[in-house]
Amino acid sequence: MATYFLRRILLMFPTFLGSTVLVFIILQLAPGGPIEQTIMQLQMGGMAGTEGGGGSAGVAGSTVGSLPPEALKELERFYGFDKPIYQRYLIWLGVWPREIKHRDLTIPSDKKIIEKRVGKRDGQIWKVDIRSAEDSNLSVYEKDGTLSPIWKASVDEIAEDGTRKAVIFQQEFSGLLTGNLGKSYTYLQPVTEVMKPRFKISLLFGLSGIFISYLICIPLGIRKALSHGSVFDFGSSVAIFICYSIPGWALGGVLLVLFGGGSFFDVFPLGGFRSPSEIWDTLTPFQRFIDQVHHMILPVIAWTIGSFATMTVLMKNSLMENLSQDYVRTAFAKGLTEKRVVWLHAMRNSLIPIASGIGHILGVVIAGSYFIERMFNIDGFGRLAYEAILSRDYPITLGFLVIVVLLRLIGNIISDLALATVDPRIRFK
Repeated sequence: MATYFLRRILLMFPTFLGSTVLVFIILQLAPGGPIEQTIMQLQMGGMAGTEGGGGSAGVAGSTVGSLPPEALKELERFYGFDKPIYQRYLIWLGVWPREIKHRDLTIPSDKKIIEKRVGKRDGQIWKVDIRSAEDSNLSVYEKDGTLSPIWKASVDEIAEDGTRKAVIFQQEFSGLLTGNLGKSYTYLQPVTEVMKPRFKISLLFGLSGIFISYLICIPLGIRKALSHGSVFDFGSSVAIFICYSIPGWALGGVLLVLFGGGSFFDVFPLGGFRSPSEIWDTLTPFQRFIDQVHHMILPVIAWTIGSFATMTVLMKNSLMENLSQDYVRTAFAKGLTEKRVVWLHAMRNSLIPIASGIGHILGVVIAGSYFIERMFNIDGFGRLAYEAILSRDYPITLGFLVIVVLLRLIGNIISDLALATVDPRIRFK
């Protein structure tokens, strides 16, 4: 079985690469990318200035409407669209060097060496020489005559008179494999710093929801199986299927109206992950725990209501099927008590379908729910990903993809492990 799981782990790598390649290409080719959105915002700003009146506003609007080639080139460089799509993916992955700290320069046709200031080093002005070779390639040299190990140079455009527009830059290997997911276009912060607090929120709600679902649904399914056809079985079936038919976000809205201080009861807060910081900072640890639970009750109910019917019915049907098996009748014929037969023999086999789906539930729930987070004004992981897709914030979108794909792949392995633990007949080879 160890060989099987080793193969499964090794298969995670091509699966992960295939998923990221597919989504990366779709994002890069989708219309309305970050460059188009930036240009649109500039044009809308120019139109707003024109409507405000004044002669200078009209000039600004016309300038924005026809974006200069230099500005468009800078936008493409900032968003990484100055490279082929395969290079962009390899740069994001971290196996192709990323260009940073660009410095533009113009080289006249009659010059072979040009000096360029690139910043400061050791408190002094740092200058380098850019030399042109016979094949028009550029090399960067330090002032002591040695080839610079830090700066590189390339020609972007050659004019008709021989003037060359060039750029010097530094290179670094920085991407997914080095732990760098890039910088968010919207928040202008590293993706990991933007996602970390929001992932913790979704992780807390997701794990709480999974725990409550198993804590309620498994005993309820057992009780329904043992009292099949009774009034309790019928009434609970009606209740859970009514809950199953209501979307979680819709139930969240109803709960807020009923218990959020609207026209009915003022029991729970209207939303938010916890109380505002000016209140939260003044609370004791125990008061913070109570405050956190108070804010989590309604969102967790909305988060988990959809899985109640599926898990309860699955547990009930699985237990009823095992109770009708020959080994159960044999156990009764040997004189074993009902409690021992149900809880020791039938129960373990009945948990097999539940165990096989634990990995899938883990990946789906922890990823967050945009609608529920939006309904309760929770700044969680799902809401962040949805807004990143709408705003074409590619670094956050790809970071979300990395986490979701890894959760799903790890969840599948967890499901296999749980299945092998519950069912001794299963031995993966």
